Amino acid sequence: GQLVESGGGLVQPGGSLRLSCAASGFTFSNYDMSWHRQAAGKERELVAHITSSGDITNYAEFVKGRFTISRDNMKNMVYLQMSSLNPDDTAVYYCSARYYGGGRWSMYWGQGTQVTVSA
Repeated sequence: GQLVESGGGLVQPGGSLRLSCAASGFTFSNYDMSWHRQAAGKERELVAHITSSGDITNYAEFVKGRFTISRDNMKNMVYLQMSSLNPDDTAVYYCSARYYGGGRWSMYWGQGTQVTVSA
């Protein structure tokens, strides 16, 4: 399986970005999807999570009300709409896929996309 993120870039404080993650090589609709981020010198942290059907979403406290995770199981895509960005949101953003079946976990990670929030 493969995950490919896109949509990162440089944005001014207060601005918005939409990240996309394209999945291939596995049954996307079976997998819960998440967005994580890792800032320079810091550990990777969970940003948002969405269940396989898309009916339940969860967010880290530091993005609640600003970020929205969504998915399109017909297109094998997951998105992260980010608004009211601030410099603390600067990080590499990764999407991940996770599924438990047949007595084991299956997990995939993308290569990441850089988001820089700066004036």
